[in-house]
Amino acid sequence: MRAGARTKAISRSVSRSLVTGATGFLGRHLLDTLRGHGAALRVMARVVPPEALPSGADCTEGSLLDREAVRRAVRGCDRIYHLAGLVSRRREDARDMFRVHVEGTRLLCQEAAAAGVRRIVLVSTSGTLAVSEDPDRIATEQDGDAQEAVRRWPYYLSKVFQEREALEVCGRGGVEVVIVNPSLLLGPGDERESSTSDVARFLRREIPVIPRGGLSFVDARDVAAVLPAAMERGKSGERYLLGAANWTLARFLARLEQLSGVPAPRVSLPASLASLGGRVLWALDQLGRLPPIDPVSEEMARCFWYLDSSRAQRELGFSAREPSETLLDTIRDLRQRGRA
Repeated sequence: MRAGARTKAISRSVSRSLVTGATGFLGRHLLDTLRGHGAALRVMARVVPPEALPSGADCTEGSLLDREAVRRAVRGCDRIYHLAGLVSRRREDARDMFRVHVEGTRLLCQEAAAAGVRRIVLVSTSGTLAVSEDPDRIATEQDGDAQEAVRRWPYYLSKVFQEREALEVCGRGGVEVVIVNPSLLLGPGDERESSTSDVARFLRREIPVIPRGGLSFVDARDVAAVLPAAMERGKSGERYLLGAANWTLARFLARLEQLSGVPAPRVSLPASLASLGGRVLWALDQLGRLPPIDPVSEEMARCFWYLDSSRAQRELGFSAREPSETLLDTIRDLRQRGRA
């Protein structure tokens, strides 16, 4: 074989992974994980600080909505970890979230198909499946998406449509796609407080009452650790729910009190008043009697976001650390960065 031909054959055999959203909370933990796998890496973000770039990795700076930037990013890659997104509870941000999550994902999948990318792992959210007003409901991957339940909340609704778009476009383009649905991400390193803001609010004593709902949460480090397994052996076209604990919000706040020393609220909103809760709290807020109240957060806190991670444990080897370790590390990190 001629030297030039041998070089081309070798280059085609080298696996290169693209990570979108690499500078975010989960993205930074994923880069740490992938470093240990020795994979060739490329990262894409609007701005990539030099310190965030792993040794030996290259980067493409640009928006998911810029076709030329996306085309440059996917060129020469055979795998994509798609983490990029916009996290907001503000209804005013609905248009931007739909553009990034739906239009951006469509463009990425189109360019991936054109570039011969083999497989995409899309990191979505458990909120596309696991949300209910029933405290006894625990969601699995067999449940349909929760479009009707989340129609009031643009972030989750845009993620429902993102998943559909990825499955449809990748299906047409011959690209395998695996969807991973983690619950609320906690742990150290959330510099933008995209996921840990409620813990920070608790530490600042800005949560005035105990909401009636329940949540699921998971350590971002444990999610990052399982993503390579999703890439290697996750079933194309399927979803994997990831969570470490399903707790009532009363239990969650009590554990934060135990670990932080900050008193939890003592007042619970009775279930019979739950439908009026948002309006009552808003009125008290306007009178200056409470810390600022986010009505969307209050609506969400009346629901139960419980899920079952058995499939991910069985098929991907997912393992979650003890929940108190995650909460303690989250508290320490927020305090070290002066956020609480």
